[in-house]
This record gives sequence, C-alpha cells and structure tokens, in this order.
Amino acid sequence: MVELLPSILSADFARLGDEVRAAERGGGTVIHVDVMDGHFVPNLTLGPPVVASLRKATDLPLDCHMMIENPDEFVEPFAEAGANWMSVHYEACRHLHRSLELIAQHGMRPGVVINPATEVDVLIPVLGMVHHVLVMSVNPGFGGQSFIPYSLNKLRRLRELRQELGLSYRIEVDGGVAHDTIAMVVEAGAELLVAGNAVFGAGHPERDARSLLEAAQQAEARV
Repeated sequence: MVELLPSILSADFARLGDEVRAAERGGGTVIHVDVMDGHFVPNLTLGPPVVASLRKATDLPLDCHMMIENPDEFVEPFAEAGANWMSVHYEACRHLHRSLELIAQHGMRPGVVINPATEVDVLIPVLGMVHHVLVMSVNPGFGGQSFIPYSLNKLRRLRELRQELGLSYRIEVDGGVAHDTIAMVVEAGAELLVAGNAVFGAGHPERDARSLLEAAQQAEARV
C-alpha cells in the first residue's frame, strides 16, 4: 500500500509543528527528516534537538535520512531523540552491514539509500537486513530538483529482487516526487513516497498532501 511521507526540508520551520500536523491531516503517515552535514552533501540542516522537538509535535513515525559522513556516530543521539526509522547511504558507510546492525540495535528500523549514480545490485548482500530501500531520484542536498527518469529502472529492479529473494523490504523514493511524477514512481514499484516541495511549497500542506496521496492511490489501483 502506498504511503505519503511529507519531507520537512520544505516546511516553514517557524511553524514546524503546525505544518506537520496539517500534512498529517492530509494523509501523511510518516514524517521524513533530512539530516545533512555540509560534507557528504552540500547543505546543512538539523540535528537531534529538532528531532526531539518534532517528536513532541506528532505521534507519526519519524524517518531520518542520514546524508552525512560517519553516520554510526549519530545513531544513538537520534534514537534517543525519538527517531523511528533511520536510513544510511551506501556511499557513506565504510562498513554498511555494521551500520545497519547498529541502527536495529537501537530500536530503529534500518534503511539503506543509494544516490543516482549507484546501481541497485550493490545492495543485494544487505537487502535481507533492511526495512526499506530509499532510491534518490535527485542528487541529494537540496529540495525542489527535477526528477531523474533513470530512477524508475531502479524501482523496478528493487521490486524484481524482492520477489526473487523472497524479502519484504519497502521501496521508498525521494526527489522530484510531485503530481507529474507520482504515478510513474508508483507504477514502477515505489510504496513510500517522500514529497517536500509538493506538500509544503505552496503553503497548503493539508490540501496538497491529500491531492498527492489521491493521485498515488489512483496509480496503485491501476497496477
């Protein structure tokens, strides 16, 4: 079943609690939190204190996407702040298996992320460990970028592998997910749909979240 994951990167941080609650009323079921360190990606965002504040504003799961170097160092602080899911980049982890184990040991659901230039098959050794696989459909670091069409091939491949290997991981997509792309990604296999600008950009998160989710559900019904 498709789910909408509003990404707070595009929200109004002065009204973050209200923005998140509005997106939840519009059908958002998981809140996506982009964590950037200015090194792994060319942007700097937020840390555990903001996650702890967000935890007080919503009961929804918090999906922390760690676009950082040395993510192992931040597993415990984010777990303590209230993160529920944590995904780390294949490209950032020297010992990916160990990083995923560490996330699970701290009570969070582990996920793995691949950048646009990374192929899905490099993940085969760890697919049995993860709750979700996140395909970046833009280059990570900034919101509002255009969707990279080759990402659809990766979503299809993840769906094939899940069936071939008898696994149950969820397939997540992040980047350029909007009204003109959401049907394509759902038809290709995405179930967890991260949307930031398309939910928060126009200042009507409840309305726009609901509209996006309806479009995704219509596409799912056609699959």
